[in-house]
Amino acid sequence: MMGGNQAAAQASANYPTKPVKIVVGYAAGGAVDIVARTLGQSLGTSLGQSFIVENKPGAGTNIAVKSVIAAEPDGHTVMLAANALAANMALYQPMPFDAEKDLTAIALVGRVPVVIAANPNVPFASVAKLIEAAKAKPGQLAFASPGNGSTPHMAIEFFAKAAGIDLQHIPYKGGSPAITDTIGGQVPLVAVNALEVLPHVKSGKLKVLAVLSPTRSAIYPDVPTIAESGFPGFEASVWYGFVAPAATPKPIVSKLHAEVQKALQTKEVKDRMTAVGGEVIPGSSEMFATLIRNERQRYEKLVREANIKPD
Repeated sequence: MMGGNQAAAQASANYPTKPVKIVVGYAAGGAVDIVARTLGQSLGTSLGQSFIVENKPGAGTNIAVKSVIAAEPDGHTVMLAANALAANMALYQPMPFDAEKDLTAIALVGRVPVVIAANPNVPFASVAKLIEAAKAKPGQLAFASPGNGSTPHMAIEFFAKAAGIDLQHIPYKGGSPAITDTIGGQVPLVAVNALEVLPHVKSGKLKVLAVLSPTRSAIYPDVPTIAESGFPGFEASVWYGFVAPAATPKPIVSKLHAEVQKALQTKEVKDRMTAVGGEVIPGSSEMFATLIRNERQRYEKLVREANIKPD
């Protein structure tokens, strides 16, 4: 009989032995879905098994997360998660899961900055002017977001605190309806990820006031960062990374990690990330685990202080 370690080593040497499911907690066609499909193709080519994206939207991605926690921990079910993984532990009571105990971090993939965009007819064209307008009418200047507790919503709450302003939040069910109402003039401002507003910025229906990333975005090279707008050290990005059930054998996690790092170096994956307004971020599994822990603590503090409730 083989010892446990030998069996694990053999399992990882043969891994994957069947198609691998990449669970995505969002509908098809969104940024996370696009990134998952691109990486799935790359991983499938290098590992010789197909990687199939399974979309499981609902309950702010909690349904998808729980399905991965409950899956067989053999490396054939992984999830491409985003910020909601960390935020939902702070938002939902009782806590729906403990990502640090129930899941294992495989690899950070990359990030896409949040942007503040405005209807072109609003009288302010910069963050400084936005702050002036908000101070003139406290609590009256409204911004749309993809939902309560979404990354863009949290980002603007962090920003408003830093700027000492009070904005009115109007949550929508997703980025598209929030953008539609901003274009229509029902709301002056919208906070979403950089990708979602790109076509509307190109057609002149929206203008981006700031990108909430440490450096300027490749898709909005002319738009100042939030640091250039007077708020250094203040940033908000939607990050993406692979996680698996907690009991997934270490050798399989290491193999997946190495393959993801390889995929992130390919031109195709880099180009696709740039096309969705993002950048790839290679790094260790520990680095991703630390990010999840730090984000969870940051969100817990904000949820408490700003009294944010999920939809």
